[in-house]
Amino acid sequence: MPFQRMKSFLLLAVMAAPCTSVFAAPMVDADLHDWQLDRMSAVASFAMPSAGSFTLGESAIETAAPAPAATVAPAQSGLRKVLADFAMTLRNIRYHRGGREPSTGFDCSGFVRYVFQHTLGKELPGDSASQFASAGTKIDRGEMKTGDLVFFRIRGKNVSHVGIYLGDGQFIHSPSSGKRVSISALNEAYWAKRFVGAKRPNVLS
Repeated sequence: MPFQRMKSFLLLAVMAAPCTSVFAAPMVDADLHDWQLDRMSAVASFAMPSAGSFTLGESAIETAAPAPAATVAPAQSGLRKVLADFAMTLRNIRYHRGGREPSTGFDCSGFVRYVFQHTLGKELPGDSASQFASAGTKIDRGEMKTGDLVFFRIRGKNVSHVGIYLGDGQFIHSPSSGKRVSISALNEAYWAKRFVGAKRPNVLS
């Protein structure tokens, strides 16, 4: 190849290189570009097969390891904290039989129903016996966590009182006529004798 022709060829190659890098770059807003890269990275990470799987597609998805339970726990813990914190803001509201609102006062089931409705958007049955019968899953006393419901028989054979468990053996409730929303301990003689069990509403499962 003649020297002049080779020189021209090399010059064209050098000039072409920066042009390619400039026009190949996407003409997008920097923030949007970063977001897209992050999103692509997240999708790629999610789609990555588990160790020992070398092919993508159906087989890789089937063998991928399930997400650890710990990724769900913080969300549940957050819901329980929100519920308990809101319930605590209603302390000292007076008891009122059939009461469903702070302005009128609460009975026990009205208090529990109001807390779940205004924090988690969960509609619970209107009385304690119905809440015990249908509000979630029955759990052992040792399994109770903040936000679970605790039930009592005050009189007769049917459940007639309910509160919200706060942890450390304590629960918040609207006790009875002449009293106000307050915190009690499950091991107090009165409540220990009348304790029936605990339920975990599905929204907290």
